Amino acid sequence: MSSTALKPLTIGPHLVTPPVVLAPMAGITNAPFRTLCRSFAQGRGWPDEATEAAPVPATPVPAGTAHKGLFVSEMITTRALVERNEKTMQLIHFDAEEQPRSIQLYGVDPVTVGKAVRMIAEEGLADHIDLNFGCPVPKVTRKGGGSALPYKRNLLRSILREAVSGAGELPVTMKMRKGIDDDHLTYLDAGRIAVEEGVTAIALHGRTAAQHYGGTADWEAIARLKEHVPEVPVLGNGDIWSAEDAVRMMRETGCDGVVVGRGCLGRPWLFADLVAVLDGGGRPAAPTLRQVRGVMLRHAALLGEWIGDEARGVIDFRKHVAWYLKGFAVGSELRRRLAVTSSLDELRAGLDELNLDQPWPVGADGPRGRTSGNNRVVLPEGWLKDPYDCAGVGEDAELDTSGG
Repeated sequence: MSSTALKPLTIGPHLVTPPVVLAPMAGITNAPFRTLCRSFAQGRGWPDEATEAAPVPATPVPAGTAHKGLFVSEMITTRALVERNEKTMQLIHFDAEEQPRSIQLYGVDPVTVGKAVRMIAEEGLADHIDLNFGCPVPKVTRKGGGSALPYKRNLLRSILREAVSGAGELPVTMKMRKGIDDDHLTYLDAGRIAVEEGVTAIALHGRTAAQHYGGTADWEAIARLKEHVPEVPVLGNGDIWSAEDAVRMMRETGCDGVVVGRGCLGRPWLFADLVAVLDGGGRPAAPTLRQVRGVMLRHAALLGEWIGDEARGVIDFRKHVAWYLKGFAVGSELRRRLAVTSSLDELRAGLDELNLDQPWPVGADGPRGRTSGNNRVVLPEGWLKDPYDCAGVGEDAELDTSGG
């Protein structure tokens, strides 16, 4: 796929080329991780191996210039935002170089969603709003939210109408799944409702809520949605583990861009690969373990700076260790020690015990993160009786904490 074959992704006034989006992931896509992914997309991600210095700082992107990727925040609950919850206000913090600033919102009450969107627009908190209708976790679906909500067509319409109305000039997009399960597919109806209510773009994860992250993503559903709503960009999500997967998805489905989630866990340089390949070039050389070590230390340091405490930053980084080291020869005892580090010096010392000249492992690309599937979807009582009746969404349905 050559660069001339790609059109920039248009999200309101923002041009994104190549058309790649970092999917919101709870506990992952905070400001430090977004910084890493963006740095690689802009060709400046690898820290200096000798000094461990940060990559060259970004320069401001002039108005009208296309952005190399769109990097979305963790899920922000509308109730917590309106109530100015302390954790939520930290999660919506964007670094000065983040352009455009993208917030993903979760909500089930049209009034609360409307208040949150107006707050973002009036206070200039972001440049783009994405609405979450794809989360499959029980604590969300049991309240009628996330991937359960599009089944209630009128409720979906009301939320989208309030969001688009409250956003003013800010573009509003949405991310969803195919439906609750194979017997309750909603994505085509939801896509048409989104277009009618003024949504700027739609992202589809080619799985149902019941699948969670198991099995294989249904790329044919992405193609059907693109045919169904040609008026707006459609982004494909699911099983993109490499830049070549992104090219294949776009060719097979005709989608306008890709959303990358689990594929970049422990692989923020995937965005460098995506930019290179989608711009018509070849994939950059795979990193050695020495280069991976540098990114790991940079990631942990950024988390400490963001949290304001080095130890807490390293502790938060622990969950990333296995993803970064997947496929490398590490040894079980050292893996265990690396997973319980609590300082940068301790993390650095552990990594320096490795053979850092190891090349990229054969077969290291592939599934990471959650892979469970075929789950029973927990729904409010009577949720499936009527796809239009909004009964079942109680006052307690709005979650009061952000991040998923």
